[in-house]
Amino acid sequence: MRGSSLTAARSGLMSCHACHQLSRIPVGFSHGEAICPRCEAYIHVRKPNSISRTWALLIAAYILYIPANLLPVMTVISFGKGEADTILSGVKELIHTGMLPIALLVFFASITVPVLKLLVLTYLLLSVQYKSRWRPRERTMLYRITEVVGRWSMIDIFMISILIALVKLQAVATIEPGMGAISFASVVILTMFAAIGFDPRLIWDKMEEPR
Repeated sequence: MRGSSLTAARSGLMSCHACHQLSRIPVGFSHGEAICPRCEAYIHVRKPNSISRTWALLIAAYILYIPANLLPVMTVISFGKGEADTILSGVKELIHTGMLPIALLVFFASITVPVLKLLVLTYLLLSVQYKSRWRPRERTMLYRITEVVGRWSMIDIFMISILIALVKLQAVATIEPGMGAISFASVVILTMFAAIGFDPRLIWDKMEEPR
């Protein structure tokens, strides 16, 4: 972790983002010019424009998170009468009907996980921009956990899809997805791309500089 430590880049090596093949940095290398010998994907010492790209996706996710929670996720129409439900009203309804475990699962996957993922990615970006040296190993682990766990935020959309299929099969009502579901799915997708666009190796770059 000192300025004199040996790194892959200093050894003339870089890793492929797709297949993790370790390759030698070609002479006269510039971003976007090297190709992985195994999977033929473009490889870089660091992901180009990682910080700006991640910020753009993250800000868009923050904006869409508001309608995702305020607009109806789905509308149930039964005997000509419709009732729109947001994520929170759906959680309350599940609690009132005695399905507390499912309500907790939906609340965790649809409210807690997206918020935590947005906050964690924001923190990681700020720590990199301000060149923080604080606990790089823990920050890297935090990124890996966020990248994996964030995908499970889609469970709410999956539940709506299953519910629509079951209700249509029984022909007792009609369920229509609302704009809240579209906004929520967009938030999940944007945060997934933001996590992919962030280069965790930037966390360690400051550690390689002499104090």
